[in-house]
Amino acid sequence: MKDEKKRDLGLRTRSYALAVIGLYGSLPKSVVAQVLGRQLLRSGTSVGAHYREARRGKSVADFVSKIEGLLQELDESAYWMDLLHEAKVMKSSTVIPLMAETEELMSIFVTVAKQAKLKMPKR
Repeated sequence: MKDEKKRDLGLRTRSYALAVIGLYGSLPKSVVAQVLGRQLLRSGTSVGAHYREARRGKSVADFVSKIEGLLQELDESAYWMDLLHEAKVMKSSTVIPLMAETEELMSIFVTVAKQAKLKMPKR
């Protein structure tokens, strides 16, 4: 069951990266859209990379550190999407589903980090 959950999160973070890539590809060619989009592209595609690194963590502390990095990238992605949305660079119907997935992933990985921290040795 645990391996299945790990695989699901691996697929989900990969799907998230692909959705970010698709969103970037659909942006207008204006300077503002491209600058904000590149920032989103960088942070959004690194979520899955951080998760892959976390799964290969050398210790619980290493795992937690990588998950916390992943959470920073999700939060940054949410910021760039908010700017794209509020600046009306793209339609709400395009960005809102990805914003919702960002929030869901953040909730999941906050829980993952909290549970992992409980397994860390006490100092």
